[in-house]
Amino acid sequence: MIDKRLEKLAYILIHHSLRIKKNDLFVIAGSPLAAPLIIEVYKQAIEAGAYPYVKVGVEGLAEIFYTYASDHQLTYMSPVAKFEIETIDARLAIISPENTRSMTNIDPKKQAISSVAQQEINQIFLDRAAKKELRWCVTQYPTNASAQDAEMSLEEYEKFIFNAAHVDSKDPLQYWNSVFKKQEHVRKLLDSKKKIRVVAKDTDLTISVIKRKWINCFGQENFPDGEVFTGPIENSAQGHISYSFPVSHGGREVEDIQFWFEKGKVTKAKASKGEKFLNSMLDMDPGSRMIGEFAFGLNKGIRRYTKNTLFDEKIDGTIHIAVGSGYPETGSKNKSGLHWDMMCDLRKNGEVYADDELIYKKGKFLV
Repeated sequence: MIDKRLEKLAYILIHHSLRIKKNDLFVIAGSPLAAPLIIEVYKQAIEAGAYPYVKVGVEGLAEIFYTYASDHQLTYMSPVAKFEIETIDARLAIISPENTRSMTNIDPKKQAISSVAQQEINQIFLDRAAKKELRWCVTQYPTNASAQDAEMSLEEYEKFIFNAAHVDSKDPLQYWNSVFKKQEHVRKLLDSKKKIRVVAKDTDLTISVIKRKWINCFGQENFPDGEVFTGPIENSAQGHISYSFPVSHGGREVEDIQFWFEKGKVTKAKASKGEKFLNSMLDMDPGSRMIGEFAFGLNKGIRRYTKNTLFDEKIDGTIHIAVGSGYPETGSKNKSGLHWDMMCDLRKNGEVYADDELIYKKGKFLV
């Protein structure tokens, strides 16, 4: 019997996040572990009149690819993958790992080479999404690997996900629309500002957001969601920042990250763990040392760190900054094969100034 919570989650994904409609060409991607959610999403997509198809990833294939691929294979861009991104109407990616550390010992240079090779496809994806030609969403299915990372039992992790998604709300779609209304106040406040300064422990960073658009995220591209973000002026970041939590990218964990910025670019990067990998990613291409995204986490249902960016970047009282590619809908012009979100917890002693006015203190907006 299908878990009723999964039925509700699938309903939200189909009708709120992706707005699936008749004749949509819709791809659903996940691992075999996510089969119960994949099946339910597929069923509801069929009922909506769409044309869904499923891509199931097998654990270990990425590790094999990066271990044995030649330079030619690493730089190859599949015309099939390009055609798919140019053609589909909607895409759902279900994070459902069996092993979150399977890529730990892979050569980071190979990962960087492959990421650069896929940049054209990624840019097509971003451009189509910005034009509202492609709807997409990333969500999480509870697996033991992710539960272990979060230091929870599988049952606890399931409850955490479903609570953050508010599937038990009387009307989940109404709830997520109410999130939009609440966050719209924040978006309108920020949309009128030109300069943002973040001050916290080992952090004093200023960026320009003049004429950049802030986006209200309420459960469409990410689910669960809860953030407001923009793409800063590319050459504006000045100062330094110390990130509060370990972050992962490509299966590698990096801890105690510190960045120093000059004229928008990371000129120095340090980490207590994974520093070599960090710098190899920052050296990926000309845009990988620039900021592509600046955001406030606003989901009051997510209060703790779980080693999962989908949730951690939404923690109420935090900001996150992504180095690498920006989202065109914000006005960002930064292009890169990298997009790596890193979180800064402002709940204890953080302050944010907008145009030299204090607007945010200890994780809360003052206005």
